[in-house]
Amino acid sequence: MSTETKENILSDPQRVYDQVVDLIVTEGMVDRDKVTPEATFDTLGLKSIDIVMILTAVEEKFDVYIPMDGSIAEARDLKSFIDGVLQRIASEKN
Repeated sequence: MSTETKENILSDPQRVYDQVVDLIVTEGMVDRDKVTPEATFDTLGLKSIDIVMILTAVEEKFDVYIPMDGSIAEARDLKSFIDGVLQRIASEKN
């Protein structure tokens, strides 16, 4: 992770949302306009390899381990997914 601490990241959830959207757009090669809080990996047409690439990018960006089970894997939409990322960052901060 850059000089930014996990505490600083948690103080600005919108910034995390925007950064995760950037990763989904880049790694999943999808149109930014389609990446909404209600979108799912399925509705974005992402394949499992795309999702793995996105998860890897999220792990690298936020220096956080994303387990393949649990709340993040069960996320029904991107808002739930990003909420799960924030929870992982918070749990690893402590």
